[in-house]
Formats: sequence, structure tokens, C-alpha cells
Amino acid sequence: MKFAAFRLAAAALALGAAQLAWAHAYPTHQEPPAGSTVTAAQNAVTIDFDDALEPAFSSIQVADAAGKSVIRDKAAVDASNKKRMSVPLNALSAGKYTVTWIAVAADGHRTTGHYSFTVH
Repeated sequence: MKFAAFRLAAAALALGAAQLAWAHAYPTHQEPPAGSTVTAAQNAVTIDFDDALEPAFSSIQVADAAGKSVIRDKAAVDASNKKRMSVPLNALSAGKYTVTWIAVAADGHRTTGHYSFTVH
């Protein structure tokens, strides 16, 4: 009976370690937040993730309601905080905008997502 309990505990520990090894980067904070309404003064989208990002393969795109890109330059991972990525925006007019992100964690695992915000 003790041996079975030991094997079960060892298996649970191994499974937990395997899940940590297969980490994925997920957003912890978005600016502007998903579903928010902001002013036209919004000049960037910034997303914080729960894991460090691989800059060469991570990106943020922002498009207006017609699907036209409104980014001013390529998204960049913050050199002093590898969990933060941002993209500068052109001047925004009133309307709905969609943010689409790709996050590749430092261990190579890829996650994607999207959300929208509105400018009034």
C-alpha cells in the first residue's frame, strides 16, 4: 500500500514538472484593456505576459474596423522586461480596433490571442 502511494506521488510530481517545462506565455495585463473605451490619444498597445518572450517570433498587430493596420512600427519586446511587448500606433480615429498578438515563450512554445477596444 505504501509503495502504491509513493508511485502515485512520484507520478504527480513528474506530471507537474512536465507542465512547467511546457510553459506558454499568456497575457496578465493589457493596455488598453480588452473591451475598454479609450480616447484618441491612445498611442500604443502594451501587453504584459506571465513568461519571458522570444522577441524574434512575438508580435502585436492592431487593425481598425475595416481591417487596416494602424501600427506605426513593428512590435518590440522590452529589453529590460522580457515579459512586456508593445507596439506604437498611428493617430486613431473613433471606432473599434482589434489587437491580435502572437507570443512565443523563451522555451519556444507559441500562444495567440486577440481582443478589441473602442476609441471614442
